[in-house]
Amino acid sequence: MACLPRSLFERSALQVARDLLGCCLVRMKSGRRLSGIIVETEAYQGEEDQACHARAGRTPRTEVMYGPPGHAYIYFTYGMHWLLNAVVEPEGFPAAVLLRSITAVENVEEMARYRPSLANTKHWTDGPAKLTQALDLDGRLNGCDLCDPSGELFIEAASQVLPDDQVETGPRVGLFTVPEPWKSVPWRFQVRIKNLEFRISNGFF
Repeated sequence: MACLPRSLFERSALQVARDLLGCCLVRMKSGRRLSGIIVETEAYQGEEDQACHARAGRTPRTEVMYGPPGHAYIYFTYGMHWLLNAVVEPEGFPAAVLLRSITAVENVEEMARYRPSLANTKHWTDGPAKLTQALDLDGRLNGCDLCDPSGELFIEAASQVLPDDQVETGPRVGLFTVPEPWKSVPWRFQVRIKNLEFRISNGFF
């Protein structure tokens, strides 16, 4: 599949978060593709969004969010986990889409080496910290260009547009100290899993 164009990331975080569902996240390791279908995302949009890191303004940590769209924002959290985001919106406006979950499709056995504590492959990549572990991602790739097919990390377009009836929305996860309305806005997007498994097994992705 073709790499996603930068123009896709120049749109609002909500639009991008929805449209990344069904796309393929690719990590190149020693010439091998480790990849998975993106099945869950969250949108974070602007300094007014009290769940967004940009609420604190422009800092060394958030600098990449103010940069050009289509780049990776990878940050360390809770003193133990790396999380992967795609920078979105026009340059200068801080927004990002958190990639929360993927379904592994290529070189799963290699991903398993980075997630050795789990025997069930269905749970290897069903969380934002799990997917970065499975793809061996950390801060060294912060700021990398997700639109560059020759890079170490990029996103390919879905073979088909995912219909709205196969997408669920809801509040973002883990925002325990975030005030309303930001705590409850339905800015999390998720593929209906039963439909996803059917589509993968029948070659739709």
